[in-house]
Amino acid sequence: MKKILYHFRISLLLGAIIFSTNCRIFAVNTNKPRLTQDATQSSPTIDDQDDNLILPDQPSNKFEFGTDLIIKAVNPGYTVDGTQNVGEFIELQKNIDNSNFSLAGYGIHYTNSSGKSTLLLDFSEGSLMTGETLLMRFARSPDSDRADATYMTTLAMTTGRVELTYRDEVVDWVCWGGGDDCLTSFKSAKPTTLLRDLQNGLFAHVADYEPSFNPTRPSLTIPPPPETLPDDKPSHDSPEATARCYELEFSEILTYYANDKTEQFIELYNRSDTTVIMDQCALRYKKKTYYLSGAIAADGYYAYYPMHHSPSFTLTKNPNSSNTIELLDANGSTIDTLVYNHGQKKSTSYAKFYTSGAEEVWDLTYATTPGNANIYQEFRTCPSGKTINPETGNCVKITSSSKATVCPEGKYLNPLTGRCKKISEDSSTPKPCAAGYERNPETNRCRKIKSDNNGANYALIPNTSSSQSTFIAVGVVILIISLGLIYIILQFRRDIARTARKAIQRLNHVRKDLVARRIRFHRNQKP
Repeated sequence: MKKILYHFRISLLLGAIIFSTNCRIFAVNTNKPRLTQDATQSSPTIDDQDDNLILPDQPSNKFEFGTDLIIKAVNPGYTVDGTQNVGEFIELQKNIDNSNFSLAGYGIHYTNSSGKSTLLLDFSEGSLMTGETLLMRFARSPDSDRADATYMTTLAMTTGRVELTYRDEVVDWVCWGGGDDCLTSFKSAKPTTLLRDLQNGLFAHVADYEPSFNPTRPSLTIPPPPETLPDDKPSHDSPEATARCYELEFSEILTYYANDKTEQFIELYNRSDTTVIMDQCALRYKKKTYYLSGAIAADGYYAYYPMHHSPSFTLTKNPNSSNTIELLDANGSTIDTLVYNHGQKKSTSYAKFYTSGAEEVWDLTYATTPGNANIYQEFRTCPSGKTINPETGNCVKITSSSKATVCPEGKYLNPLTGRCKKISEDSSTPKPCAAGYERNPETNRCRKIKSDNNGANYALIPNTSSSQSTFIAVGVVILIISLGLIYIILQFRRDIARTARKAIQRLNHVRKDLVARRIRFHRNQKP
């Protein structure tokens, strides 16, 4: 009995200890902040019942990222007062203490809901990140001037994926609205930003986030262009230089190359009196955007060779329909449009010229001048021993004449035939026109003199009398038709009579059937 009481006391003591421990654990858990997560999300999101995002206790140690550059925040922009893409941006942050972090090899890619991937930004060699963060905005956003760089493709609110690549390898990414590893979609009714927590490395929807940007100290330094400007022209660092692309315009284009695609070029002209920096300018061709770089001196020309800048950028040699190339400003607006049509010729450029009346015209020229003022040349340059045939535009061999090298007065030597040809006398008096003809001052040819309408002053009197010949003709037609009908009746009288009897019999059968049906109908009616 004593043993039983002893074991019972021990059991009560152990139960009391376990109960007190559970109470303490429960108290500690109830004092911890809440962390709201979707069932399909691996990152914290906004609580649907509370606008304030509640994050877990922050660990003392910072999260270790596997790359020196990460995506910090993404915002696809929202509709405010009917304006699209207000506030759209992508923000990067570096994880090392390096005031001049090299961005060479890094790129920003965006993938939409249909799986199409677009290169938003590709940092060139020599690009440096001098600040802790780097802000990029959509070029058509009203705040595009408050950014270190701009991109041309807008982000979707429902589904999207942004990737940070290095040497074509994905080093960081964030996605929303699609897949188990993505966060929830953005909502216009509750604007948020996907912001990364640097303590745990996770993204979350956060309201009222404003990225950091200092216009006096931009975080991106772009290398100068490889071209060297003349000594008398301002450089990139000169206060006289401008980054406004709207001072540029299309001047010349060559699409129909002779040997390979590297001959194709697009020429731009700077009509301003200052140097224009093209680092934020772009060309749009067949729904693709290609960014420019370098600078154009005042009143200068710049030749852009597509194959030298992007291997995938080639122009259609001689399109079946019109092809359009747009020149875009830093904010994404269209500055100038170049349309070249079917009819391009090999080794010719389509260039802009001005008439004596300062009227702008585009025409084909055999004198291609990339990077220089345009020169009009109607025909190709023929090799030695050949001359151009103006009728066909082809080079033909010069025929030598052994009989006469000097033509008599009033004639000239035709280089195509090697013969003397009479010089046309344009100043001679033309032959007078025949009687009833006059000379047309426009064509210098004789035309018939139009007689005046002398009856314009007389009233028209309608003629209501019928002609006797018309009456006789109508009578003859009626007589012929009547005779034809009489002949048909006499020739087919038996057949006509047989057909008439059958029709009458058929009508009688129909009448009897109708009478029988009416009788049956009355019989079947209830009294």
